[in-house]
Amino acid sequence: MNQHFDSILKSGTVVNQDGEGVRDIGIKGGRIAAIGSLGQASAGEVIDCKGLHILPGVMDTQVHFREPGLTQKEDLETGSRSAVMGGVTAVFEMPNTNPLTVTEAAFTDKVKRGRHRMHCDFAFFIGGTRENVQDLPELERAPGCAGVKVFIGSSTGALLVEDDESLRRIFQVIRRRAAFHAEDEHRLNERKPLRIENDPRSHPVWRDETAALMATERLVNLARETGKRIHVLHISTKEEILYLRDHKDVASCEATPHHLTMAAPECYERLGTLAQMNPPVRSADHRAGIWYGIEQGIIDVLGSDHAPHTLEEKAKAYPASPSGMTGVQTLVPLMLDHVNAGRLSLARLVDLTSAGPARLFNIACKGRIAAGYDADFTVVDLKRGETITNQWIASRAGWTPYDGVRVQGWPVGTFVRGKRVMWQGELATPSTGEPVRFLETLKP
Repeated sequence: MNQHFDSILKSGTVVNQDGEGVRDIGIKGGRIAAIGSLGQASAGEVIDCKGLHILPGVMDTQVHFREPGLTQKEDLETGSRSAVMGGVTAVFEMPNTNPLTVTEAAFTDKVKRGRHRMHCDFAFFIGGTRENVQDLPELERAPGCAGVKVFIGSSTGALLVEDDESLRRIFQVIRRRAAFHAEDEHRLNERKPLRIENDPRSHPVWRDETAALMATERLVNLARETGKRIHVLHISTKEEILYLRDHKDVASCEATPHHLTMAAPECYERLGTLAQMNPPVRSADHRAGIWYGIEQGIIDVLGSDHAPHTLEEKAKAYPASPSGMTGVQTLVPLMLDHVNAGRLSLARLVDLTSAGPARLFNIACKGRIAAGYDADFTVVDLKRGETITNQWIASRAGWTPYDGVRVQGWPVGTFVRGKRVMWQGELATPSTGEPVRFLETLKP
């Protein structure tokens, strides 16, 4: 019987849970309909992927797209455009907007803003605060909600829950895995005098490794006490890796490309405040510790922590300068460069960016190349060398700390639910982003 598909990805090297192999992929109705040799099938469109690798759609589970309230830096359309230009098919966006995403009305407004305006699929975290504790059990089950996000150390925005008693109240009511920015606020306040005017090299001295480890230890203890699951964002220290190795039953964790790529003090001497992030980029031994976490399987997922500010804002003298950099568009090329350098396998990268997020967050029908799953693909050319430039960045912020960096491995295609959204550096389809579906938010 002659099969007919909406489209066929032809002769690409498919990378999935069963290894790598040259296969065709047939797409119908936005889903994967068949995998294998489809030479006898017909299709509305056949896309030649010979010589290219087809990965399950890359998901970036930590971005800040600044809408509403801070749209001079970014908005949902420009941030998601940057995502798909870099091969990212879905993003989890953070709640430190203005107003904060802490109520049903604010969350519903965000979903409405994103639907068919964002170029990739999306989920939003709901911010956990002292004031909305009683609402969290319902809010965390809203369609399109990635879960609860809590800042226990202050960063950009007004979300902060720094004391154990308030944290305990949040833990007691939630059911899903919650995500945390883990830096100890009390220690950060004590160490503020260590900041040196106009010297961002003092940023990791102020926000030191002890502040990160203290916060992570507190979170693990609370998770054990209450029987809940935690996700520690943007791990920045070797000590946290060794600690979390012994607590994987309750704690998952994330690494970022900048903590795996940059090192202090060189990055601050070269880039100044453009390298300023919370938690900070630290010395090379901490970078090596995070790579150890990748190698040993302690790190569960990658997130870019895309957190744009304008160049005018970043040009302020430290510490008046805000922390944050663009990252969603450079996640795939930077990590492909690490793959080509032999620091991790392509299979491990797939686990960190698709299978891992699907497993941790109970995502429905994403994270694998499998029949019946959403036809989300990141198509890459492992042999292609390119130079990352500010001009390539689609973010409204318009800059990257990797301007001028040469990488090997490049995203050439982004498919979201069967639609070819980006191909060879050009937007190919109008934005059709939809909320990511989670097993814990499926409504009857």
